[in-house]
Amino acid sequence: MKGTHLGEFEELVLLTVGILNGEAYGINVMDEIEAHTERKVSVSTIHATLYRLEEKGFIESYTGDPSPTRGGRSKRLYRINLEGQRALEKVRMQREKMWELLPKNAF
Repeated sequence: MKGTHLGEFEELVLLTVGILNGEAYGINVMDEIEAHTERKVSVSTIHATLYRLEEKGFIESYTGDPSPTRGGRSKRLYRINLEGQRALEKVRMQREKMWELLPKNAF
């Protein structure tokens, strides 16, 4: 397992995998991120991030059922695991702590 630091884009992808609740795959992760962040991302960037998150031990992949619309091929689906949930909770707590430290007159 690589380091457990979670980058900002990795956090977005991991949150999206959690939101999609076991039905996450490259294209719909990309579509969700673009819809909710107004940020344009490529499917190759999504795939690279999914592979990295799996390598870090935050998500698990499995093969879905073959689909006639995909010429009988299966999708590689992803789901968040306990370590991924813990990583998201840690990042959330860190961010909330930093926001609390921000002086009210900082802006």
